[in-house]
Amino acid sequence: MIEIQRDPLTSQDIRDLLNEHLADMYATSPPESVHALDIERLKAPDIMFWSARQGGQLLGCIALKHHTAAMAEIKSMRTAKAARGKGVAKALLDHLEQFAIAEGVSMLYLETGAEPYFTAARQLYLSHGYQVCGPFADYQPDPLSVFMQKAL
Repeated sequence: MIEIQRDPLTSQDIRDLLNEHLADMYATSPPESVHALDIERLKAPDIMFWSARQGGQLLGCIALKHHTAAMAEIKSMRTAKAARGKGVAKALLDHLEQFAIAEGVSMLYLETGAEPYFTAARQLYLSHGYQVCGPFADYQPDPLSVFMQKAL
């Protein structure tokens, strides 16, 4: 059973997963198109961060950044390589959405890449009712970014 809990961002395995995430983002996109946050920025008071584990093994993570009381953004969605294809991303996304609804968020947004590397991520979000939209919050138009939204 997948256990999803708030994470203090202090364990080595979560640091390793987030560093892998950042390395992949910089390997697939130019720096100006990378919007992933490092661990210190994920500790900001307007961000909630969760990890998914099974038997103590880290499976993945996700974060929610509040922009306003009713508007939030999905950040740092990542599944560990060994856990891919096992429903971890869906479980994390469902958890985040239920939390957001309980918090009074009515609109969720996200930014992901437009490159082929991000195809699976875009398909996951589309299959969960997200729709492509324009830039939101302080994002600027970027041909290497795909912006998505979902009304809750």
